[in-house]
Amino acid sequence: MSEQPRLRSVSCFRAEGFRRMVYWEWGNPHNKNVIFCVHGLTRNGRDFDWLARALCDRYRVICPDVVGRGRSDWLDDPMGYTYAHYLADMATLIARSGAEQVDWIGTSMGGLLGMMLAASDESPIRRLVLNDIGAFIPQSALERLMEYVGKDPTFPNQDEAEKYLRKVHAPFGALTDEQWRHLVQNGMRIREDGLLSPAYDPAIAVPLNAIPLQDVVLWPVWDAVACPVLVLRGADSDLLLPETVGEMRHRGPGCEVEEFEGVGHAPALMDAEQILTIDMWLLDQDAKEE
Repeated sequence: MSEQPRLRSVSCFRAEGFRRMVYWEWGNPHNKNVIFCVHGLTRNGRDFDWLARALCDRYRVICPDVVGRGRSDWLDDPMGYTYAHYLADMATLIARSGAEQVDWIGTSMGGLLGMMLAASDESPIRRLVLNDIGAFIPQSALERLMEYVGKDPTFPNQDEAEKYLRKVHAPFGALTDEQWRHLVQNGMRIREDGLLSPAYDPAIAVPLNAIPLQDVVLWPVWDAVACPVLVLRGADSDLLLPETVGEMRHRGPGCEVEEFEGVGHAPALMDAEQILTIDMWLLDQDAKEE
């Protein structure tokens, strides 16, 4: 774990003014082969350190902290924490990268953003990896997520913070002690009172709580995607159901699917098998284009 990413940022325009979005960049900064790795709802770009390190010999890997998370700015108006705004921010970051096309790996929320971008006219998304997310999300899974999203628990030290993360993110699977410590070090912030708290704005939950929770149906979006897609699924996932994956195989762009045992929502993409699965799929896509 000797190599470290470069910390960079881009200014994203919002109604309240420009807000700074941090991103972590790996690999040759002049490499035209660019891959975006975009995290889940309460996570941050450092989740992808293991994956980015494996890919950065061939790619320039860009891992943003979506606004309101990690080291990026928080918003004054929480109603800016919506997919429409995140998509605009991602378009800004793609433009910053200078790449005409990018590959996209998205976990949960990051996967939804990738799917929406890939479904857009003249999309710059060349290839898409969806990590435990798809065209249908059951209400029951959203209710589970909302049990902790938007809360602002505090911890006196890293050991207590790690106990919390191990509980709420148990579906990530069997991570090593080093990986759990990494998630704590990059997934917690130090408050003014010296206590630790999750490194995201609790107000990200405000737009979610403004509407009744219900099943999320995105089949029209999926049907509009035209690029090659790999879907990763935790075998115990309650968010990406087997029947959803089955239908995704046979409509829209279709997809290849890999499932990981002993994992729920979502595979952490720190495991060697998960990383190799992505790496080999990308290499296979490269071979098909030659």
